[in-house]
Amino acid sequence: MAIAFLFPGQGSQAVGMGRDLAAAFAAARDVFEEVDEVLKRRLSRLMFEGPAEELTLTENAQPALMAVSLAALRVLESEGGFLLRDRVALVAGHSLGEYSALAAAGAFPVATAADLLRVRGAAMARAVPAGEGAMAALLGVELDLAREICAAAAEGEVVAPANDNGGGQVVISGHRAAVERAIAQAKAAGVKRAMLLPVSAPFHCALMAPAAAVMAEALARAPIAAPLVPVVANVTAAKAVAPEQIRTLLVEQVTGLVRWRESLLAMAAMGVDRFLELGAGKVLAGLVKRVLPEAAALSAGTPAEIEAALKAL
Repeated sequence: MAIAFLFPGQGSQAVGMGRDLAAAFAAARDVFEEVDEVLKRRLSRLMFEGPAEELTLTENAQPALMAVSLAALRVLESEGGFLLRDRVALVAGHSLGEYSALAAAGAFPVATAADLLRVRGAAMARAVPAGEGAMAALLGVELDLAREICAAAAEGEVVAPANDNGGGQVVISGHRAAVERAIAQAKAAGVKRAMLLPVSAPFHCALMAPAAAVMAEALARAPIAAPLVPVVANVTAAKAVAPEQIRTLLVEQVTGLVRWRESLLAMAAMGVDRFLELGAGKVLAGLVKRVLPEAAALSAGTPAEIEAALKAL
């Protein structure tokens, strides 16, 4: 029996996230204060009180979600004595969650993760003029069909799978007109559901190349250590431990497909049968149950959930 820790990505944010952790545990407060200090602003107040439209902005949501994930981890370790380095086989995070996973595994400090995600969020928001890009969720479709739909809809523009989440859920990304054509193609092909997503930019596609260039520069300056446990990388769905490999993969991730379904299958093949999602929401635990119905999946983002997870683990 082996355990993997999972760290959520954008879309899991909600006003109030982390507030109960901060109220109950000094270890959580320490994380939020550290992130506030490095960002030189009260991000924690925005997380706890909103408004939602400001929290949802990419440059805010990314470091905020990381902060909640690391706060939950610190509480799990300090209150429950459940040490990642001793008890966890692998870590993985969805998109920005990969930074949370790497910070959790000691590849870089929380402060570095917060600064990198601030840069990443701002660069991704600037990469494409407002209104020119879009993302859509295709439900009831596998990756190969999603690729065919995108190829038929492109017509010289960019549209491609961005997240292969598993359970028949593929998110596509690109120029707005091309994404809208892909939605029409998907409906014509009998796809169960196809809908635009309320996001501010077309993440994980070629249109994010300017943001990838910014992250290459930022990551070149960031010290990265070998993680205490391997990270399963989004763009390869394979283990990564070498610092220079991790640096390269984080740059590729900005424009690359998030291979989440394959990552879960790879972790199961490596012996993982229990997954704990640390941070806001329950999205990743839900995807585990779809892709690996025999595996155990829990979420831990509140004091009660952490207490339940400690008992279960």
